[in-house]
Amino acid sequence: MSALIQTSNLIKTYKMGNETVRALDGVSVRIEAGEYVAIMGPSGSGKSTLMNVLGGLDRPSSGEYLLEGENVGGLPPDRLAEFRNAKIGFVFQSFNLLPRLNALANVALPMTYGAVAPDKRLQRAKQMLELVGLGDRIHHRPTQLSGGQQQRVAIARALANQPALLLADEPTGALDERTGIEVMQLFERLNKEGLTIVIVTHDAEVAQRARRVVRMRDGHVVDDVRNAP
Repeated sequence: MSALIQTSNLIKTYKMGNETVRALDGVSVRIEAGEYVAIMGPSGSGKSTLMNVLGGLDRPSSGEYLLEGENVGGLPPDRLAEFRNAKIGFVFQSFNLLPRLNALANVALPMTYGAVAPDKRLQRAKQMLELVGLGDRIHHRPTQLSGGQQQRVAIARALANQPALLLADEPTGALDERTGIEVMQLFERLNKEGLTIVIVTHDAEVAQRARRVVRMRDGHVVDDVRNAP
């Protein structure tokens, strides 16, 4: 396996009044292509900040972040937006679906920024919805779908541009236990098919379903272990 993600001494500081807070304090992590990694930690540990940096949503104050060998932190804003859209899929706790669009249109949306032809957008969006088991719900709006179905639409949307990396931030946090298990099983299937997945969670049971767990505290990585198969 080759390194998909390589971070070296990432530091991220924020100003809070007269105080400087280090949300990340020298984080160095290597994630290979095809891995399934859970990032855990208490509130304020830096796990969400690390997720934002990995997703190109925030820049480190110092240090280096390479994705597929490219220095993400050094990209200008327009190139960073293009890179993020092409290489990274996002899944959030709150789904972030547009309520006025049906499932098909929500999944096709990221492809409009990637210069994909309209007919191919809809074809691929339909394929992604079928992949997550919602081929019979393509014309339903978010309000007509259950929470689990909405999260599946969000996952299909994250896969639309065939990303190298899927980032999931507490993806089961708004779901009941049974539906959360179904979503985790979907992640496991996608990973077995070769997709690299990094998930942020506070749920130990969710983390145990990943192949590797990185634990953070006070902006540091304090533990990095592989789960038994």
